[in-house]
Amino acid sequence: MSNSRWDIFCRVVDNYGDIGVCWRLARQLHAEYGFTVRLMVDDLASFQRIQSDIALDQCQQQCSGVEVLHWREPAIELEPSDVVIEAFACDLPASYIAVMKATPGDRVWLNLEYLSGEDWVLGCHGLPSPAQGLPKFFFFPGFVDGTGGVLGELVQRVARAAWLVADAGAYLAQWQRPQVDSLKISLFAYANSGLAELLQLWQNSSTPVQVFMPEGLLLPLASAALGQDLCVGQTIALGSLTLTVLPMQSQDDYDRLLWSCDLNFVRGEDSFVRAQWAGLPMVWHIYPQDDDAHRVKLAAFLTHYLATCPREAALVLNEFWLAWNHAGDLQAAWHKLLPALPSLREHAQGWAEQLLRRGDLATNLVKFVNSKVKYGVKF
Repeated sequence: MSNSRWDIFCRVVDNYGDIGVCWRLARQLHAEYGFTVRLMVDDLASFQRIQSDIALDQCQQQCSGVEVLHWREPAIELEPSDVVIEAFACDLPASYIAVMKATPGDRVWLNLEYLSGEDWVLGCHGLPSPAQGLPKFFFFPGFVDGTGGVLGELVQRVARAAWLVADAGAYLAQWQRPQVDSLKISLFAYANSGLAELLQLWQNSSTPVQVFMPEGLLLPLASAALGQDLCVGQTIALGSLTLTVLPMQSQDDYDRLLWSCDLNFVRGEDSFVRAQWAGLPMVWHIYPQDDDAHRVKLAAFLTHYLATCPREAALVLNEFWLAWNHAGDLQAAWHKLLPALPSLREHAQGWAEQLLRRGDLATNLVKFVNSKVKYGVKF
C-alpha cells in the first residue's frame, strides 16, 4: 500500500461520460492501490445520477473512500497532491497551479485524454508538454500496446468471471422476466434517427426481443416511435417487442445489465468500454461531431476490434455499426447481424482477453507515474 496522494479534476461536459470515467478511476486508485484520492467535479447532479449517495449540498464529502469536492469558482484553496490529473484538458484553477509552481518537487501532472483508436495516439502517449512553466504529460487511453489501455477494475473483472446465466436471469427479472429463446438487448445511445426503424424491426421479429433501455436521450424518441408517453419503470409490449425503461443505473449495476444481455447498444466512452469488458456482442453509437471527425474515430476502432474477427462476422458488424451511426440501411444490416451473433460473442470474449493482456488504464497510469518519481511503488 502506498501513501501517495492523487487529485483528479473533472468538468462534466458529456452527460455522464466524463464523470463516469473519472469516478471509476478514482475508486480504483483508492481500492486497489490504497492511494489517498480527491476528486474535484463541477456537476454534482450528474454525478449523483450514477452514484446515488452523492449529496448535492456538500462542498466536501467522502464516498467509497474517495474525497469528493464540489469544484466551483473561486476554487477551494488546496495543497496540490503528489499526482495531479487534469481529465480531458479541463484546465486547473489558476490558484492551484500557482501553488504547484511555488512548491516544486516530484509532483507529476498529467492530462488524461479521451479514448481513441487512431494511430497518431501512439506518437503522443506519455509525451511531456510544458504548461505554466511546469512539465505536464499526456496520457492516452487506447487499444494497442504503447497506449494507456482502458479502465477495468479488478473487482469487476472478478465479478464478471463469476456471473452465471442464472444470475443474469434473476437480474433482468427485476424489470422483465426473461423469455425462453428471446433476444435480450440493452439499449443506450445518443439521440439516433434510426431508432424508430429499429423498434419496428423488433416488433416484427420472428423471435421475441426484450429490450432494457436506461432512461436518457432515447426516451422521447422511443415514445414518439411507439406512440406512447414512456416513463421510467414502464414496460410496453408490441408484437414481438417488450421494452422496459430502466432508471439510471449505478456503474456497478450497469455492468451487471451488460453481462445479462445478448447484445449491448452503448455510447460515448464509459459504457463503450464496459461493453468491451462484458465480452458480449455490442453496437457503439459514437458521439457525433459536426466535422464528421467521429467517422474517422469509429473506423479506427473497428480496424483494431475486427482485426481478429472471422471475416464474414466482421463485415456484418461493420455494416451494422455504420448503419446505426450514419443512418444507413438498418433493416438489411439487422437481418445480417442476427445469425452472426454467436460468432461475434466468441470474438468479443477474445477481445476482452486482449485488453487484459495489455493492462488496465489505472495500472498503466500508476506504472507511468512510478517511472517519473521516487515513491518506490512496486508491482
